[in-house]
Amino acid sequence: MRPEKVDLANSPLVRTRARAQSVDELTSNIRNVCGDFEIEPADVSTGRVIGDVSTISVSRFETAIVSLNAKRVLRDKRMIRRDPGEHLFLVVQDKGNCWIHQNETSVQLTPGDMYLVDSAHSSEFVYNGVDARQVSIHLPREEMLHRFGRVCTGGIAIDRGDPLFLAMRAVLTKIFSDDISVAPHHGEAFLSILGAYFHSVEHQEALRDRTSKGVLSRALSMIDRHAMDPDFGPQRLAELLQVSPRTLQRQFGMLGEPVGKRLLAVRLETARARLNAGNESSGRNTIATVAYESGFNDLSYFYRAFRERFGMPPGDIRKKVSL
Repeated sequence: MRPEKVDLANSPLVRTRARAQSVDELTSNIRNVCGDFEIEPADVSTGRVIGDVSTISVSRFETAIVSLNAKRVLRDKRMIRRDPGEHLFLVVQDKGNCWIHQNETSVQLTPGDMYLVDSAHSSEFVYNGVDARQVSIHLPREEMLHRFGRVCTGGIAIDRGDPLFLAMRAVLTKIFSDDISVAPHHGEAFLSILGAYFHSVEHQEALRDRTSKGVLSRALSMIDRHAMDPDFGPQRLAELLQVSPRTLQRQFGMLGEPVGKRLLAVRLETARARLNAGNESSGRNTIATVAYESGFNDLSYFYRAFRERFGMPPGDIRKKVSL
């Protein structure tokens, strides 16, 4: 069951006044609060957008409340050079939906979801004209790096299925609803829970990395063992490893080559070694026999692949051996 949303923007501390205004006016206001961003309106012909940005001080964090119905808001490398990122923005989706793209990942935020945006990296918020409202808690980037290390940078979706998500949500609700005199204590509690979440992320990434290396090592061993079987291919390899074909391809991406290409290379190297060592006069080591025993069941494909890899047909290898 999905937890109820974190309705921060309706707390007594927050006032929003979304209104029709020019894109330039709202862009200027957002830049004054959040840094250099560019707004693309839902209707380019009007040059106007309904929105507002306001700020409050919550605990010791500057916080922005952004309402708008734009098509998208983006921050690219040119803007970062002009206005270097000084914050991590903890974005809490309060109303409507939004897609966030950062560092080649895409995450959809629905009410209550949280995402930690890194202002030092390009980012894109896609709204597609839907009325949306977000609470953006500004965390000093250098302080966060000093506290938690690089794990907190680059853009992180806070997994709402993680129990720590519920703890963060509860503390944020307290921060936005309690008397401001006790809020600093809640702020430190929130950072402690955030740190625990980062530690969990680091542990999971390390575990995935060890698992990935184990899968790849086993895959390479199985290719060496089964490559001579013409029926052995990427699908069969994935089945033996008990992983999906997509997972298998992702593992081989670390080597910079697909599974099929690696398998073909092993078969061709085996065939070349046999041609170099073989003696055709016995009739047991003809080029066709070498091809079939190296895992090829299509002789014309073998000749073509062999020439592409070694720059000569397999017969030329045999001639050199015979000299």
